[in-house]
Amino acid sequence: MDTPEHPQIYLITPTEIDPSTFAPQLAAVLDAHPVACVRLALSTKDEVELSRAADALREVTHARDVALVVTDHLQMVERLGLDGVHLSDAARSVRFTRKELGEDAIVGSFCGPSKHDGMAAGEAGADYISFGPVQASTLGDGSFAEREIFEWWSEVIEVPVVAEGSLNAEMIRALAPYTDFFGIGDEIWQDADPKAALGTLIKAMM
Repeated sequence: MDTPEHPQIYLITPTEIDPSTFAPQLAAVLDAHPVACVRLALSTKDEVELSRAADALREVTHARDVALVVTDHLQMVERLGLDGVHLSDAARSVRFTRKELGEDAIVGSFCGPSKHDGMAAGEAGADYISFGPVQASTLGDGSFAEREIFEWWSEVIEVPVVAEGSLNAEMIRALAPYTDFFGIGDEIWQDADPKAALGTLIKAMM
């Protein structure tokens, strides 16, 4: 993914979906707002369930020229015709994944709040680095990626950066000058009208 002039939207699916209902919901959001990439981020390890979801979402995203990546399951990328993989283990498997999938595939790396992991993943060949969550919460150990990481990254590192986790309009407004993509998931899918919820967050970027 190329570094954009203004932040772009990177949508993250819920961890559980019914493809028959989620695919049209996703299509409506993509038709209403410009989106750079969609991440299939299911918690299931069931291959049939993952394949069914990937097939349904690929039809929606590729018809709209939007990239579709999957979390961690790099062996499924080529078989399911996906655009790449989002790795959740920081820099540990970036180099191996790049070798397996080739130069054309998208390889992203989630690095939590760690600048060191982000630099290592970038050096290993990641197309983008994702930091988050962007503010303290009761999830995990409570650590979060502070604004200073995004400020420093935008000044020093060329690899595109994604801000994700615990986003709201206030955080988006604060991080917009320093991030290339906003990874938005539950922030809109838990809303009764995801299309309108995303519109509100996009306004905060301006």
